[in-house]
Amino acid sequence: MPLSREWQPILHENAAAYAQVAADNIRREFPAHMSHLMSEPGDSPYRPADRNPVFFGSLDWHSCVEMHWVLVRLLRIAPDIVPAAEIRALLDAQFDPGKLLAEAEFITGSGGRSERPYGWAWALALIHEIADLGDADAIRWLTAIAPLEAAITTGFLAWLLKATYPIRYGVHPNTAFAFSTLLPYARRRSASLADGVTAKALGWFRHDAGWPARFEPSGHDFLSPGLAEAELMARLLPADAFAGWLTDFLPGIEHREPASLFTPAVVSDASEGQIAHLHGLNASRAWCWRRLAESLPADDARIGPAAEAASTHLAAALPHVAGSDYMVEHWLVAYAVLAMS
Repeated sequence: MPLSREWQPILHENAAAYAQVAADNIRREFPAHMSHLMSEPGDSPYRPADRNPVFFGSLDWHSCVEMHWVLVRLLRIAPDIVPAAEIRALLDAQFDPGKLLAEAEFITGSGGRSERPYGWAWALALIHEIADLGDADAIRWLTAIAPLEAAITTGFLAWLLKATYPIRYGVHPNTAFAFSTLLPYARRRSASLADGVTAKALGWFRHDAGWPARFEPSGHDFLSPGLAEAELMARLLPADAFAGWLTDFLPGIEHREPASLFTPAVVSDASEGQIAHLHGLNASRAWCWRRLAESLPADDARIGPAAEAASTHLAAALPHVAGSDYMVEHWLVAYAVLAMS
């Protein structure tokens, strides 16, 4: 049984609480962390909602995008468990055409580039999730979000032409995670973006071998650079080819090696935003290990250890999704829902 189905009862048990966390985050404008390139004195937004009328909450732009994704995905996979009418009313207010046009203008300005590639990828994942919802509300929301969609896809295509090297560390700029996050969208709605991302990814990662996993994790990671790359390659290669690539890239998985990737991260202070990232590392590793277990050929000896590692990391992350410090709670629910669905 795929782990996503095995974990479905856990997700359903917590879906209403997760939806509440996401809705509260979307509405919470402060505290806020804003990245803005000033070109002259006074060139700074007075408050987050002045700059971003939709994605102003949840501490920062990309986390707010993630919270919208959480609500749409829960509407799709657990419509009878979450407060669907309340969520739809909130999203209707958020997905206002005029507000989303302002978000598209933000993306094309200097401030929007600070959200590339991570925030842009999550925004495309949100659009893909709306398309998957597929009902009358979704059709209306897709129409409203079209200018933002066009701004991001155009920006990504331009950036791909200039991106000479991947970024491999375990925080927001990580290239492999961004590519994996946007690929389902691109394969559905933008063949040119899918082709560009696939070509770049295979050029950068196809011949990687001997990943130095002993250096993971770094102290601020919420992504595993090695596992994120492996998860991306699972999307791009046929199962047999991926199995051989993974042998070269991360040897020893069948023996639960490298040990550093099988051991959940320890979080010493959840109120310190960068250290708090490590809760997300456990959740994102759970997702990556689950994806590897489900992508290998059926008789592969690495499936059991990968599935076990996924469960171990999920268990370490889930107690902190709700009711934790805001430095954790404003974003971790997205990775919990991603891991389990």
